[in-house]
Amino acid sequence: MLPELSRDEILRYSRHLLIPEVGLEGQRKLKNSSVLIIGTGGLGSPVALYLAAAGVGRLGLVDYDVVDSSNLQRQVIHGTSTIGKLKVESAKAKLLDLNPDIQVDVFNESLTSENALRIARDFDLILDGTDNFPTRYLTNDVAVFLGKPNVYASIYRFDGQVSVFYAKEGPCYRCLFPEPPPPGLVPSCAEGGVLGVLPGTIGTLQATEALKILLGIGEPLIGKLLLYNALDMSFDFVKLKKNPNCRVCGPNADIKELIDYEEFCGVPSHDHDEGSAGAGLDITAPELAERMKTNHLKLLDVREPHELEISALQNAVNIPLGELAGRLSELDSADEMVVFCKGGSRSARALELLASAGFKKAKNLKGGINAWAREVDKDLPVY
Repeated sequence: MLPELSRDEILRYSRHLLIPEVGLEGQRKLKNSSVLIIGTGGLGSPVALYLAAAGVGRLGLVDYDVVDSSNLQRQVIHGTSTIGKLKVESAKAKLLDLNPDIQVDVFNESLTSENALRIARDFDLILDGTDNFPTRYLTNDVAVFLGKPNVYASIYRFDGQVSVFYAKEGPCYRCLFPEPPPPGLVPSCAEGGVLGVLPGTIGTLQATEALKILLGIGEPLIGKLLLYNALDMSFDFVKLKKNPNCRVCGPNADIKELIDYEEFCGVPSHDHDEGSAGAGLDITAPELAERMKTNHLKLLDVREPHELEISALQNAVNIPLGELAGRLSELDSADEMVVFCKGGSRSARALELLASAGFKKAKNLKGGINAWAREVDKDLPVY
């Protein structure tokens, strides 16, 4: 039996009640519904806010991070007053202020193969607001195993994608992407940036799809991938088909349980631009500062040219990572070299390329130029 609405709720949701496709019964359905939101960042912010405002009775928030000032350009559920606080607690407070009649459950932990089924089992729908491939594949597989819809989205710079992966009625994420891209091929928002309003556009589309599914109205994006570009304000659609050879949702699926998704994707399940090249291949900012007092080291900056306007190290050579393979002749393999980028991820990949080309004296600046700005030269900005 669906729950009744109080007099206050009838007033709150009156604009919904006037829509024939929603009405009183639809609003009671929403009150009886639950959505698990993976991530309370750029996508999770508008999704959570609009689902709470719409009256979805129970929201689950999964995140392991704290609010940082660099989040506030797009993660509108947080504010300056919550910098340093747990994202799930910051988001919960905002949601309950927006709508005190809903229930908000928080999971201050990273979604893993060990906890995902336990966390997701009691929710009607899963919404993917992540920014890394291991968690995307994990979210998909959990949704398939539990028989739940997975409202998916991704964003990068000016582009966004939205779809609903629901193995009972159409393809899953693995049908579209059976294998993850090679590590480092697709940069994260932390590396490449994102227009602040883009996750608002894409996140509200996700929220729309979630409400349609919960209400049983319209045509959800099952079997369709929406492609959005903010620069030319274009919306395109790609038809998707179920892959009969899908290893998770196909008739001969061989993946029957959750796997090690970091190993499967070859990257960690976080979206921070903090890379390490591994034991013995990193150098810290203070160590580099000491070495530079007595040694002549070649500094190689693999960031994009426009990043040099934000911060730069004197006498560093700039060769963007994407151009490095074709410009190795500009470097001397006999030089002692330290490679750096913004946070260490791109420079770690550059180090792999250099090592394969015979550069044996190169190291990675752990934490990148941001670590240098925090620990050595505090006149430089952190970005």
